[in-house]
Amino acid sequence: MTAESGESLVEVVEYTDPLCPWAWGSEPAFRRLRAALPERVRLRRVFCVLFDEDDDPPPDPAAETAWYEGYVDEVCRHTGAPRAVRLSRVAASSWPASLVAKAAELQGSEVAERVLRRLRETVFVLGEPADTPALALSAVRGTPGLDLARLSVDASSDAVLDRVRADHREARRPVLESLHAPGGSPHPGAAKETPDGGHRYALPTVLVRAPGSHRVVPGWRPYEAYADAVRELCPRLAWDPEKAPLAPNEALRRYGSLTGPEARLLTDGPWPPPGAVRVGTGNGPLWLHPREAATHPATRPGAPAAPRQGR
Repeated sequence: MTAESGESLVEVVEYTDPLCPWAWGSEPAFRRLRAALPERVRLRRVFCVLFDEDDDPPPDPAAETAWYEGYVDEVCRHTGAPRAVRLSRVAASSWPASLVAKAAELQGSEVAERVLRRLRETVFVLGEPADTPALALSAVRGTPGLDLARLSVDASSDAVLDRVRADHREARRPVLESLHAPGGSPHPGAAKETPDGGHRYALPTVLVRAPGSHRVVPGWRPYEAYADAVRELCPRLAWDPEKAPLAPNEALRRYGSLTGPEARLLTDGPWPPPGAVRVGTGNGPLWLHPREAATHPATRPGAPAAPRQGR
């Protein structure tokens, strides 16, 4: 990518994890930001590995799950995002989902978005986190446009492992400003201490970078906070942060699945559109496009959340 008309090259980096509840609740704002930014802005995700393999196992898994289920419920009350009616367990590791999400990027941005979304939905809609390679691959089976055989090979390759390891290291080298996050949010997003005495970015954190300067937007924030950071750092960037929302049917076709907060932020018109498949959760429904619903884990026999048509 090169600068055009005197505008500086801009990179927007999203530090995230497929199984993080605050990142799940930030999807409405991030989807709107990605849709509004021009193509010459580089969008990049860094998978921070929230549940690491060297974390100590809980002494009482049932008690840990009960506590975490309450924590997720509290987060989703703040963000309005769906949550699973029941959480089966706390994720053992974020590595399998991160490897699958990173491998999906090799098949293009649209496929990568759909794959990451399904990985998030395993824990926050179904209550069954994709924390093994088999579960992660099963969750994304049938994703429109996805070559599952290629994904399976890529996700187990040294090249993709090296990329996620690089993400893991990058997330643990936060910029200085992230150590002291501003208030104004139930999750202000100050960088977290790590067992080795260092820090990693809180999830989610967005870093907007241009040559010689950057802006950090940590924690759960409204869309305007991200738009303001881009405008402040790159005042000459030609883009429309108030880009008109999509018609409901077009938005659902584009994204495959939408939560209530996403429908309110990304669409304009009566909701839900005709044919949308409703999946019940413990905090409002998830809406699926019929093509997405045809292969989605929530519609498979025995799924924890049973779909139904209409409101």
